Amino acid sequence: MLKCPLFFLLLCIMKQLRPLFAAAAALLLASCGAPAAALADFDRTVYAPACASGFEILGSHDSGSVLLRVVDPWQGASGFEQRVLLLRDGESAPAGFSGTVVRTPVRRTVCMSSSHTAMMCAVGAADAVAAVSGAQYISDTLIASRCRRGAVADVGVDTAPDFEVLAGVRPDVVLMYGVGDGNDRLVSKLSELGIPHIYIGDYVEQSPLGKAEWLRVAGELTGRTAEADSLFGGIRSRYEALRDSVAAARADAVRPRVMLNTPYRGTWFLPPEGSYMVRLVRDAGGEPFCAQGDVNASQAVDIEQAYLLASQADVWLNTGFCTSLDELRAMNPRFAGIAPVRAGRVYNNNARSTEAGGSDFWESGVVRPDVVLRDLITIMCGDGEELYYYRQLR
Repeated sequence: MLKCPLFFLLLCIMKQLRPLFAAAAALLLASCGAPAAALADFDRTVYAPACASGFEILGSHDSGSVLLRVVDPWQGASGFEQRVLLLRDGESAPAGFSGTVVRTPVRRTVCMSSSHTAMMCAVGAADAVAAVSGAQYISDTLIASRCRRGAVADVGVDTAPDFEVLAGVRPDVVLMYGVGDGNDRLVSKLSELGIPHIYIGDYVEQSPLGKAEWLRVAGELTGRTAEADSLFGGIRSRYEALRDSVAAARADAVRPRVMLNTPYRGTWFLPPEGSYMVRLVRDAGGEPFCAQGDVNASQAVDIEQAYLLASQADVWLNTGFCTSLDELRAMNPRFAGIAPVRAGRVYNNNARSTEAGGSDFWESGVVRPDVVLRDLITIMCGDGEELYYYRQLR
């Protein structure tokens, strides 16, 4: 019996397509993802921060995925730990893993703090910013422009966002600003929506370089670790060179005394020893008035005591929303007699602000402590450099 020529044609076609079917099947299996290494196998240090204290990145010899450990990411946290498995190469989470799982590189993130936005932009991943909290406070011109065009959504207040907007963004991850119990509702809702979150604890780091080192987490999330390492390496090198040059040049010089902040509701808060601003001022060659005793939080002092300290200061920094000496005098007429006011040595860190009051000092300044330090050295030493984050009140 003669076989139909069409039969032979189909047989030939099937033989030709067999390799394609095999490849498709392999691709399908890969998309399901082989399990990552067992959790206990993530015992190899991938990145141990040199300056930050709030995170570390661990890896396994048998997996391309990494484990991010975040510890105590908000003020007052004690013993809190978040484990985040950052999956790569189509791997899936090992059985029994109860932490957060994020597939990388992420393409769509929600940044609940402007400093998180700055980190993403700094490592070259601005396109991965899909939404922010408080668009009117964003200083970065690219992200601000995208917010105005609607290309980047505004999810609203960080502890009580618009969940409809947030879910509509379809984020790969939400970068959280930790406020302890204030995050409970947000965390619960994100879990309900199946949206992973990561606490980014830069704001509790007391080391200026420690804050900036959270860039490495942004690099890990976006597949830009080399860029993050190179960027932070340059920032650290420049910061330490500036700090060391000041220390050498002013080894025997009298350090200018520095008053920080302004009163809030009748109380003046002095920062503790070892805090972010105290470290910056000292690295710049100044000697700040700070809280007395072994404390790790700002200390409230009454106006009279603070006025006496300010009267002894050579420089006054961080004067709230004031943009002129007249505004400062209007706050309290007695300020007119303080030595830094009379000498015109009052500086505020609001030179780069949005119309709504967003401060780039707390945005890009977090990831550029070398530039902040250069500003402060100019203020302390009067070397003539143009200020970037600071302005002199006149």
